[in-house]
Amino acid sequence: MDNNAQGGKAYGLLKSQQEEKLNSINEAFLSDSKYAEEEDLATKLEMFKKKYMEFDLNDKGDIDMMGLKRMLEKLGLAKTHLELKKMMSEVAGGPSKDTISYHDFLNMMLGKRNAILKLILMFEGMGKEQEQKDVGPPSRKTFSDLP
Repeated sequence: MDNNAQGGKAYGLLKSQQEEKLNSINEAFLSDSKYAEEEDLATKLEMFKKKYMEFDLNDKGDIDMMGLKRMLEKLGLAKTHLELKKMMSEVAGGPSKDTISYHDFLNMMLGKRNAILKLILMFEGMGKEQEQKDVGPPSRKTFSDLP
C-alpha cells in the first residue's frame, strides 16, 4: 500500500500541523508575563490564529510575500511589490525578512506599533462586525481612542 498523502490530504495535514504550531505559540503568549494585563488574551489569540490561517501559509507556516499579496487582493487591496515589502519589514521589524512568522504577527497585533497590516486587519474585522450589528451607537473603542 502506498503511503503518499495526495494533494488535499497532504494540505489538510499541513494545515493541522501549522495549527498545532500556532497553538503552541499561543500558549507561550498566554504564559508570558508581558501580556498578563492584556484583556481577553485567550480570545484574541484564537481570533488572531484564525486570521493568520486565512493567509496562504508556506510550508513552514509563515506568511510569505505571495500569501500576503493574495490575502490583500481578497480584501480588495492590491499592493505593489514595494508596498508588500514595506509591510512585511514593518511586521517583522527588519527589512531582511521575506516572511511573517506567527510570532511576528502576534507581536504586531498585540504590540503598540501601528503597522499598516494591523490597521488593515483591524479595519477589516471592524467592517465585518459592523455588517452583523444594526447601526446603533458607535462601539466603545474607535481609532481616535488608540494610543
